Amino acid sequence: MDNLTFRYSILLMEGLQVTNLSNHLAFILFLLAYILIIVSNTGILIQISVEQRLHQPMYILFCNLSVSDLLGTTVLLPRLMSHILTDPSERYITYVECTMQAFFAHVYGTASHTILMVMAFDRYVAICKPLQYPTIMSNNMVVKLSAGAWGAAVLLVGILIGLSVRLSHCRSVIQNLICDNASLFKLSCENTVINNVYGLTFTVVLLTSSLGWVLLTYLRIAMVCFKSKNKATNSKAIKTCSTHLVVYVIMMVSGFTTIFLHRFPAYSESKNISSIIRHVIPPCLNPIIYGLQAKEIRQRLFKLIYKSKVNSM
Repeated sequence: MDNLTFRYSILLMEGLQVTNLSNHLAFILFLLAYILIIVSNTGILIQISVEQRLHQPMYILFCNLSVSDLLGTTVLLPRLMSHILTDPSERYITYVECTMQAFFAHVYGTASHTILMVMAFDRYVAICKPLQYPTIMSNNMVVKLSAGAWGAAVLLVGILIGLSVRLSHCRSVIQNLICDNASLFKLSCENTVINNVYGLTFTVVLLTSSLGWVLLTYLRIAMVCFKSKNKATNSKAIKTCSTHLVVYVIMMVSGFTTIFLHRFPAYSESKNISSIIRHVIPPCLNPIIYGLQAKEIRQRLFKLIYKSKVNSM
């Protein structure tokens, strides 16, 4: 029984398997991606916060997505880049750090769904109930919806990680690119039925409620657009909804791929690549898709670029 209660304070991560010839190239690519994500998402946040015209529910809710993207990328890339330049036999992480990484990685994944669900509700009200929109989507409601999206993610993930932390562990190798809940409870030699049941239930409920809610809201929006004879309104609705839908599809595809490949150890490298895509591609694309689509943000961006060119002359 002693071996079951022993806790390793230092763990070894397998990380990303790259050759000595390509590790510096991989490091540079990840560094450039990280800089792009930090600059673009932080720029969006600053622009929305300082521009009075952008203090609207749609843009305020988008700020939540930018914060989530910054969190998800920061959870993965800095340590990944560090490990790329480290010998595989020395890629250590403390158990506490691993737990924190797993917690924030799952908060990022969960909050991405809850935030996009809230944004879908915002689009539904804006298009289906335009006259009631200012009343329904008041500042107070936006704050409540944002707090609810983050609060639900933190609570559900807290229980998820808590069930894994309670276990003793007899292994010291994280067979993954990043610490997550599965990596944590796989360290244990105890019975993990509760962890598997809650984890599966958590995943199924989150994905089905997210997918169901988005489909429902878009079905209602499509019905309203179909009945409406106003081409300008329909065009605007399709434009704003298509943006949200593209972001949602990217997130769902990358998320489903990671979950699916987690069940097949033989495809560990494919799983690692999928995990990188999940934490890098959406945060890279979200500011571009939303920022360039939003007329106010696009105009503000072009003004800044024009001013910088004039000042440099």
